[in-house]
Amino acid sequence: MPTYDESNIFARILRGEIPNQTVLETEHTLAFRDIRPQAPVHVLVIPKGAYVSYDDFAANASDAEILDFNRAVARLTRELGVDLDSGQGFRAITNAGAHGVQEVPHFHLHILGGRNIGRMIQPD
Repeated sequence: MPTYDESNIFARILRGEIPNQTVLETEHTLAFRDIRPQAPVHVLVIPKGAYVSYDDFAANASDAEILDFNRAVARLTRELGVDLDSGQGFRAITNAGAHGVQEVPHFHLHILGGRNIGRMIQPD
């Protein structure tokens, strides 16, 4: 696992060095609007702990952090109106490493919705 880079933009946001448009904050999770939205709803959800990728988070986060993160995602989709009870769905994306084209080395989940996002991968 790569070493966590304390200077990454999400670490700086968590320290309050860079402003953000917070949508939800809990004990272990922060969610904020993407600065380059790709859909009408585009929110990033990050754990407050120093985790590089989803697999790092899943393997090393405490049960409390994992539960809080997942419950925050559920709450967000409902509050943003993209859950299946009030909306028409969403896409959740996380990237890891070079092959996953991860741009920020802090685990983050993109929640995109508010329109048909299209196919994720085009069939051959």
